[in-house]
Amino acid sequence: MLKKVNVTILLAALCLTTAWGQTASSAGDATPIDYKSYMHAVGERNKGYASEKLNIDIRQAEILSAGVFPDPELELAWFDNGERRQQMGYGFGTELSWTLELGGKRSKRLDFAHSQADLSQVLLEEYFHNLRAEATYAYLEAIEKKTLLDLYISSYHQMRELAKSDSLRYELGSISELDAKQSKLEANSLLNEVYAAESEWKAAVVTLNKYMGADPGTYYAEPTGSLEGMERNFSLEQLLELAGQERMELKVAIQDKRVSASELEMIRASYKMDLGLSVEVEHNTYAHNEIAPTPAFTSVKAGVSIPLKFSNRRKGELKAAQYTLEQSELNYQQAILALNNEVSQAFIHYEAQRKQVNQYKSGMLTEANEVLEKKVYGYRRGEVSLMDVLLAQRTHNELKENYFQTLFNQAVALIELERSVGMWDIEIAE
Repeated sequence: MLKKVNVTILLAALCLTTAWGQTASSAGDATPIDYKSYMHAVGERNKGYASEKLNIDIRQAEILSAGVFPDPELELAWFDNGERRQQMGYGFGTELSWTLELGGKRSKRLDFAHSQADLSQVLLEEYFHNLRAEATYAYLEAIEKKTLLDLYISSYHQMRELAKSDSLRYELGSISELDAKQSKLEANSLLNEVYAAESEWKAAVVTLNKYMGADPGTYYAEPTGSLEGMERNFSLEQLLELAGQERMELKVAIQDKRVSASELEMIRASYKMDLGLSVEVEHNTYAHNEIAPTPAFTSVKAGVSIPLKFSNRRKGELKAAQYTLEQSELNYQQAILALNNEVSQAFIHYEAQRKQVNQYKSGMLTEANEVLEKKVYGYRRGEVSLMDVLLAQRTHNELKENYFQTLFNQAVALIELERSVGMWDIEIAE
């Protein structure tokens, strides 16, 4: 019976030795990519950003349309002056007419089209500002998942070696069968955590494809870099001052006011009267009528038409434009109020995350490593129990997990702070 148990434990140790080799060490055919190259790919190939950039071309085309003058109209006519037996003759005429726009309608249309183009440009900048932040989140999350995976792999390898050692120690009679089985179970449990962490890491890597515009299933980019170094020293007063100049929502609100003002002026101009100008040439052939023969003749006419704009009494469109301008002014004031609040909150949150990171760096991690190493050493010498080792291992892993999560939270808080201000100096160390 003893030999059977020994063989079982040795086989289990062998399985633990080879188990991790069956897992993938990378996400598919992942290719390492640094942050700078990744962001370049996002700017060049992201489908949503490419779609937004087409708005600029659309607005430029609208500017061309806004500058078009009214087309002239050419009318050709033929007429017969009477019955054939009366021989009154026939004739034909040509009329050229054109609308002369008054009140600066064309220039107002151009101003409105240019203001819309400028708004589209600001909106494109805002879109990329947000896209850049979201893409950076995804990149940092992939780094965090890889860091956690490395932690679990390291813990698994350590527990696997301990389980192999315990199987031999049990065979020699140095420890109980229960301890040998317990260390094997703990190693298996850690291996499951490795599998779960690997899955989360691969999913995070695949997510980067979306931001880089890669076709699904064709390309994987494994981010390089570290969560360390995402620390800045800021002054809230300087951030608030900078936000007043660079915050994207504020830029959009300012440009939206200009668009509303241009639209109001364009609508006001549309209420101005236009003139219709026309020139007509008419030719009548010779009339052979016996009672009143008439020689052939040509007549030239010029005219001006003046529209009676009774519709100007109904100023619904003008009132709507005035209300829109008032609304854009209120939106601008709201953006100013939101600026101070959001920047202040983001600053407070970032400073809190910095303090937590510094707390971990003050010696907690070093102490956790030392405790674990001493517990393992003492266990192998028979000075401490296996449960002491397992408790130290779990405390060590939990502390490391919390540390990595805090580093990630600090990086996210930094991105949120810079996004709220409108600045960007994010760099990820290799």
